[in-house]
Amino acid sequence: MATETSLLHIIERQIGSKYIGDDCAYLEDLGVVITQDSLVEDVHFCMDWITSQELGYKSIMVNVSDICASGCMPKYITVALSLPKNVSAEWVEGFYEGAKKACAESGVEIVGGDLTGSNKVMISCCAVGQKVSGRGVATRSGARAGYKVVVSGECGNSAVGLGLLMGQIDKNIFTAEERQRFITSHLMPCAEVEFSGKIASQMTDDIPYAMMDTSDGLMDALAKIAVRSGIGMVIDFEKIPVCHAMKKLQNWQDFVMFGGEDYKLVACVPQEVQCSFGTVIGEVVAGHGVDVKIGESTRHFDLNSVQERTYKHFE
Repeated sequence: MATETSLLHIIERQIGSKYIGDDCAYLEDLGVVITQDSLVEDVHFCMDWITSQELGYKSIMVNVSDICASGCMPKYITVALSLPKNVSAEWVEGFYEGAKKACAESGVEIVGGDLTGSNKVMISCCAVGQKVSGRGVATRSGARAGYKVVVSGECGNSAVGLGLLMGQIDKNIFTAEERQRFITSHLMPCAEVEFSGKIASQMTDDIPYAMMDTSDGLMDALAKIAVRSGIGMVIDFEKIPVCHAMKKLQNWQDFVMFGGEDYKLVACVPQEVQCSFGTVIGEVVAGHGVDVKIGESTRHFDLNSVQERTYKHFE
C-alpha cells in the first residue's frame, strides 16, 4: 500500500517543480506565496464532536498557518466545500461564521471558492500571502549550522485533545478546565501570525532562515527541516514548552514530540535574532538528523524514524 511519503515523492518527481518542498510555493515574479490544504470528514475531523463553526474556524487557520511558515503576510483565501445532501443551510451558515471569525483574527479575506456535492464533508482552501518588501521568505532548506531553534508555543496539546475526544484518554485524569484547554487546542487552533511577523521582520532577503508549522508534530517539522537543509539539530527536551497538566499522562513525552495539529511554528534563525516572544529549544549543528536530550540520555531521530511515529493519512 502506498504511503503518504511515497506518493509525495512520486508527485515531486513527476512534476519536477522547483516550488515543491515547502509549506508554501513562493512565486517570486508575483511577489506572493500560495498554499492549499484540505480537511476530510472521518480523516481530519468527525462530525460527532466538531460544530460547523469550529470546523469553519479551523479550515481557515490551518491554511493561514502555512502562510505564516513562509514569513509572509496572510492576505486572501478561497474555500471549496463539498457537502452531502443531509447538510442543512444552518450548518453552512455556522461554518462561515467560524470562517469569518478566523479571517478577522488572522487578517485574511475570503475572496471566492466552490460548492459541490459529496458523500462526506470535504473542505479545500487555497491561501495567498504577500511577501513584505525587504523581508526574506522562509524555507525548509534555510537552516544553517550555528543557528538557534525556536518554537512559538506549547507542543502536544492538540493530540491530547484528540485523544480525549476519541475516548482514548481517560477524561477523569484532568479537571474540566484542563480537558477544555486540550480539546479547544485541537478543534480551534490559532495560526501563529504574530510570531511569524516578528521573526520575518528581522530577516532580510540575503539571510536564509527556516520555518515550518507543526501540523504533523514537532519532531516531524524538525526532521524535515534537517533533511532539506542538510544539517543536524540538538534539542533540549526540557526547554520545549508544554502544558503542565499533560504530565499527568504516563507517555506525555510522546505527545510533545509526535503529537500533530498544534500548528505552532518552528524557526531556525541566526543567534542574533531576538526571540523573546518564543522559546529557544536547541541549536542547529553540522551533521544530520535530530538529537533530543532527555534527562541524562540522548535520542537520535532521522526522518524515517520520526515518520514511523507520526500520523499517516493513508493507514
